[in-house]
Amino acid sequence: MLQPLACHLTLGSLLDALTQIAPDYQILTHWPQGEFHHDLVLRIPPASVNLPGPILVISSDCNGGVKELFCFPEVPSRWGLWHHRCPNSPEFSGDLPPLLAWIRTPLWFDPCTLLTPTAASEIKPEFRRRQPGGGWRLAGLD
Repeated sequence: MLQPLACHLTLGSLLDALTQIAPDYQILTHWPQGEFHHDLVLRIPPASVNLPGPILVISSDCNGGVKELFCFPEVPSRWGLWHHRCPNSPEFSGDLPPLLAWIRTPLWFDPCTLLTPTAASEIKPEFRRRQPGGGWRLAGLD
């Protein structure tokens, strides 16, 4: 199911592979969380790929390294997905649709560490703001 896709450790390679097997996939949304985490939500036509559901969430780092893949029957809520990852964070809440498949790649690390008040940032303190839930973003992008 997800294993053949998880062999592509970069977002570019994974999207190239998807283009070959499911050229009519759709990018539904992109959710950045801080500087170092991105969730890309795709709709994959069911006849194209042997997945248990039509929604694929690709989680990547800031360099496009694929960290994990999720498969759902419908689009999850952004904050429900983060609640699943970091259940002890009081800032994340929500439920997920049934999780049909999930795989971590060798590039996975605990994303909750990116959200702490002392998390690394490439943005100078005077030019950054804390994003809801944690992580930093450029000031003025709110």
